[in-house]
Amino acid sequence: MGSVTGVFSRSLLLVALAVSADAQVLPDGEGKALVEKLCISCHSTSRIVNSAGFDSAEEWRGLIGSMIKLADPQAHSISEYLAANFPAKEERKPTLIDGPLEINIEEWIAPTLGQRSRDPVEAPDGSIWWTGMWASLTGRLDPETGDMQEFYLPPAARPHSIVPDDGGNIWYTGNGNATIGKLDPLTGLITEYPTEARDPHTAIFHPNGHLYFTSQHAGMLGRLDPATGALQEVKTRAKPYGIKVGPDGRLWIAHNGTNAIAVMDPGSMEIEYFEIPDEKTRIRRLDIASDGRVWYVNSSLGRIGVLDPSTGSTQEWPSPSGPKSHPYAIAIIDDVVWYNESGMRPDALVRFDPSTESFQSWAIPSGVGIVRHVWVTREGELLIHQSSSNRIGRVTIESSD
Repeated sequence: MGSVTGVFSRSLLLVALAVSADAQVLPDGEGKALVEKLCISCHSTSRIVNSAGFDSAEEWRGLIGSMIKLADPQAHSISEYLAANFPAKEERKPTLIDGPLEINIEEWIAPTLGQRSRDPVEAPDGSIWWTGMWASLTGRLDPETGDMQEFYLPPAARPHSIVPDDGGNIWYTGNGNATIGKLDPLTGLITEYPTEARDPHTAIFHPNGHLYFTSQHAGMLGRLDPATGALQEVKTRAKPYGIKVGPDGRLWIAHNGTNAIAVMDPGSMEIEYFEIPDEKTRIRRLDIASDGRVWYVNSSLGRIGVLDPSTGSTQEWPSPSGPKSHPYAIAIIDDVVWYNESGMRPDALVRFDPSTESFQSWAIPSGVGIVRHVWVTREGELLIHQSSSNRIGRVTIESSD
């Protein structure tokens, strides 16, 4: 489903192509016609048929309300139909692990419905920013007041992720129009830098002041000098995804198209690869601990793992919800691993303590998915999101026995 204003018009052609290729059929029942007219206008039928489902119409209505504003009779008819035909699937429910830690999860709904809010970051002034990929926008949240403001970007940009610089500018990866962009929030001015790669994906600033980024489907890594606009790109192995700067200044890259982690020299842009033993391994994101070890999510096999760059050895642990849990985003806080199980509904937030090799996990309140990227604030909080339900979240660690 998409916003009544903005999102639908910008994605109409892609939607039409997706619908024409979708051979699945919805079951008969009261409300089916409305679902076909209002839901399938933005989603393929398979998105509904293969969803994890909900047991109640109220839960379905809550999800619908985060995507599109409907009159009560329409919202009632659609949610009743979906609840009757698509109940919650038991096999998609997470295995939650109790533990000593208490956390608090706050969530805010982004103003433009259907935008697929994602990848929140903290700016130098403490504000929280996110990107609405489907609506080609970025938004600012004041976490103290809850006030939100959205800045529209070029319609074709479809920003995949954002990162702030020290001056408060917001940089985005123009996944839809092959650009790296910069938004000056004080003036609203947007500056774009065209890339050779067609799909800039995830970006990060290095202490040297340069912006480094991955381009997943183009199989490229890039470097932009904001001072001069000079941009250089190099080829790498299949589907580079997450990217982080290690303690020694080298850049670590997760590969979602092969069983490897790459490390790149920030100056020469020369790349070295570390093979992960199981060939079925696909890694979406990673982070680096204070000892230089690289923690990663083995998304395809439902595991988390760690690479010791000094030896090339790896060790992995199965995630609590099993092989289909699909770990996705990951962050290190005080050398403890936090990640999510994106294959589960609700989406589960998981904590793994390497010192005890123990897990603890929580259901994300609006967890219909998916957390795709996380950010650690200066206060040690974790910023999360739920793309499908249009929410930005903040996780505060409250206490530990």
